[in-house]
Amino acid sequence: MEIPFNRPYLTGNELSYIEDAIWLSQSGGHISGDGKYTKLVQQFFERCFGARMALLTTSGTSALELAFYLLNLKSGDEVILPSYTFPSTANAIILAGGTPVFADISPDTMNIDPGEIRRKITKKTRAICPVHYGGVSCDMDEIMDIADAHNLSVVEDAAQGVNARYKRKYLGTIGDFGCYSFHETKNYVCGEGGALLINTDDPKINERAEILREKGTNRSQFYRGEVDKYTWVDIGSSYLPSDILAALLYSQLEHLDEIQEKRLAVWHAYYDALKPLEEEGRIRLPVVPEYAEHNAHLFYVLFETETVRNEMMAKLKNQGIHAVFHYIPLHSSPMGRQYGCVKGDLPITEDVSGRLLRLPVFAGIGLKEEDYINEKLLHFMKPCIVV
Repeated sequence: MEIPFNRPYLTGNELSYIEDAIWLSQSGGHISGDGKYTKLVQQFFERCFGARMALLTTSGTSALELAFYLLNLKSGDEVILPSYTFPSTANAIILAGGTPVFADISPDTMNIDPGEIRRKITKKTRAICPVHYGGVSCDMDEIMDIADAHNLSVVEDAAQGVNARYKRKYLGTIGDFGCYSFHETKNYVCGEGGALLINTDDPKINERAEILREKGTNRSQFYRGEVDKYTWVDIGSSYLPSDILAALLYSQLEHLDEIQEKRLAVWHAYYDALKPLEEEGRIRLPVVPEYAEHNAHLFYVLFETETVRNEMMAKLKNQGIHAVFHYIPLHSSPMGRQYGCVKGDLPITEDVSGRLLRLPVFAGIGLKEEDYINEKLLHFMKPCIVV
């Protein structure tokens, strides 16, 4: 049997909503974006998650880019972020004119260490970008306190954190901006897409966000009848996705809790089966603090050494189980080294990145696949680890 690392979950309404979006375009609808389904998705996050404003974007990457453009970063402005994240987080800072400053992570949650944030702050620091790894929240009270004390903005990279919470607050709604991803590897998908959540009370930021998202034009105001024609008024790019993608995403959001419950069932099955090995000191399982309500975005195992991790990954692949590693730390990458980083700068990040293995987690695992994971995969791991 082949168990893929990921398989998008289909709710059953995807094709009918996509067809509806296409037919609506024949009667004045906007298939190119900001149509019926774009608005439904945005209203969902504003109504259900409490975001002050939500804008659907072409990707989680573009949501991050929009957030940092809205900060008006200037050359030399620094943004503190974890090195243990996807390149999009750092790229967005650089494209907006800022300089990424890489920080180490906490060894328990794999999230940015607030103590590291304090150590990295300089007179040039403009913002903090916490990344909620695996949908497990960073310590947002402490991060927001640091930001308030130093007059810094906070951009939450919640690409993996949709429908996860920190002390009952949805991730992405706590900082000044929150960024979601709906890439096919995420919990809720539309192939490729994202959303920017704006959590400030400044109407000028909302207005500029719409302009940047619409290629630097005030077309959104035109569609609402607020201006009689639209024109180029600022910088911008094409960050507005097709309403077809929004239709697909809306079908996912209608089953928000159902999808999460299915993923959580898989997550807990792994945890319960592997807990004895953790108690024997052979592996370490994910840590979820009391303040966090995670969304089962991923399940990882930390092995004793990188060699053991690699051996396990190969053995599982031979059994048809596609378990994978995760990030190569950004500070140790060819691009990251251009920002003055050297090996040894972030010891915790460097250590855990080599020992971490992610197991397949997705909603809709079939009964045969579930049996294989529970009876074959989990049984198979113990002798391999012992060897």
